Amino acid sequence: MIKRASLISCLALVLGMASTPFAAAATLKVGSTPTGVPFTFLDTKTNTIQGVMVDVMAEVAKDAGDTVQIEPLSFSALIPSLTSSKIDVISAAMFATAARKEVIDFTDTVYGYGEALVVGSSDTKDYKSFDDLKGATIGVQVGTAFVEPLKKSGAFAEVKIYDSIQDIMRDVGAGRIKAGFADYPIVAYQIAQGNFPGVRIAPAYTPVVKGEIGIGLRKGEAATLAKFNASIAKMKADGRLAAILKKWGL
Repeated sequence: MIKRASLISCLALVLGMASTPFAAAATLKVGSTPTGVPFTFLDTKTNTIQGVMVDVMAEVAKDAGDTVQIEPLSFSALIPSLTSSKIDVISAAMFATAARKEVIDFTDTVYGYGEALVVGSSDTKDYKSFDDLKGATIGVQVGTAFVEPLKKSGAFAEVKIYDSIQDIMRDVGAGRIKAGFADYPIVAYQIAQGNFPGVRIAPAYTPVVKGEIGIGLRKGEAATLAKFNASIAKMKADGRLAAILKKWGL
């Protein structure tokens, strides 16, 4: 009877441990874009999504004992995929804007920046603001925080919407549009890699939209949000975040 009682006690203890939150590792489906280099992009050598936010998410998951499954998605599909539970997390170059915060939650800031103005490499004009491009046709990526300010400015003949920053840069380089507006780090990285020799960043331009990026979560997941924030704070303190940013040239 004593042995049986001990066995039952041990079994109860094991079952209790199994029901403890986060006792078992979870596989998190993480939405990332294949075109947001250096934050998230498709590495053609490995056929995997790589970048700053992939590395950050990997560290956050490791701290929690979880694993990560990256799901490549277009930028405009990220939030709908999260709210419909097709993915668990967004880790990409997505500004935590007031409008987005009404739909999803964001962790504490991982990195902050503004938009770059991209013009043709042979265009030597010293652009400083929207007014310097008055009447021009310009490009911007769909779903980004830059779209509405550009449209509302009334400065441009046309604001063309593109699926990717790479498409914008190609059309600027080919002269199909006068200029493009896109995430500064993404544009700077692409140009530094020599991928778009026909364009340059206008150095005197002052960004209108400055924002901060973090990891996106569904509303109401307070425990997960707190866990992620604790991990990000730890990464900032122990130097892991700085090392990731340095790795990708930021």
